[in-house]
Amino acid sequence: MAQRPATERLRRLLIILPWLMEQGEVPVEEAARRFSIGVDDLIRDLELVSMCGLPPYVDEMVDVFIDEGMIFVGVPRLFTRPLRLSEVEAFELLAAGRAAMQLPGADPDGALARGLRKIAVGLGEDDTGLLVVNPTPPVVQALTDAVENGHRAEVRYQSSTSAEPALRQIEPFVVFSSQGNWYVHAHDVGSGGLRTFRVDRIESLSVVGNAENEPPLSMPEPGRWFADADIERVTLRIGPRGKWVYERYPVDEVSVADAGGWVTVRLAVTSQQWLARLLLRLGDSVEVVEPSTMKSVRAEAAAQVLRRYADG
Repeated sequence: MAQRPATERLRRLLIILPWLMEQGEVPVEEAARRFSIGVDDLIRDLELVSMCGLPPYVDEMVDVFIDEGMIFVGVPRLFTRPLRLSEVEAFELLAAGRAAMQLPGADPDGALARGLRKIAVGLGEDDTGLLVVNPTPPVVQALTDAVENGHRAEVRYQSSTSAEPALRQIEPFVVFSSQGNWYVHAHDVGSGGLRTFRVDRIESLSVVGNAENEPPLSMPEPGRWFADADIERVTLRIGPRGKWVYERYPVDEVSVADAGGWVTVRLAVTSQQWLARLLLRLGDSVEVVEPSTMKSVRAEAAAQVLRRYADG
């Protein structure tokens, strides 16, 4: 069977996922008929989606699984709050979404269509379809000025782990773009340590004085994913069969393999549901080292699966 182009799969998923989220539960064959796609292709695409989420793929995962011919889809937390996009990201999403709307099964009044109309308005689209894009957010220049002048800034920051934004004081050392996102590496006054913040989560910024700390000797390197400063980490011991985890997902650090091929991996994770799925997939090829609060996640997830099958 010929491999479908990645762009075709992405465009189709842009119309399939919003519809599935509105439905909640749908037979696989019904969804395949609606979008003129083979059942096997649909299952492969949804299996891929279940491992996807907001970059760096740990902020929130897409909750989708297939059981006994039924597709079950939940609405991830990242879709329940306003999506913060740069102008370039919004333009790319608008272009991809409009291309997807030409595919079979697209609902002209559905969630995707409504979302695209909002993005177009936000980008300043007029009646002629003209879009004016400014690729550099104003806060990037403000942060750059703070770095050059050695200032301390107070920012109103929307952490991925908090419902409401909070005021934080930072001393920025470097502002950089990586993988389509802007970041600032700074001394976080409140925690007393170095943190990397997503610039698009900074709602406001004001200079409050001069910086008191010197920049570190090493700075983050663009070209890799950076997790939000407040995202909780988990440390895992992973066996040779689980090598794909630290090759596929962004990690803070990976130890040198021991004689048995096991390594210790530290990675960011905010969704316990995502972690549970990962641990179940790894089976006996993983051990949770810390924190202790996450050591029971796999056993609880396995018990929940067994209960579901017993009830069915």
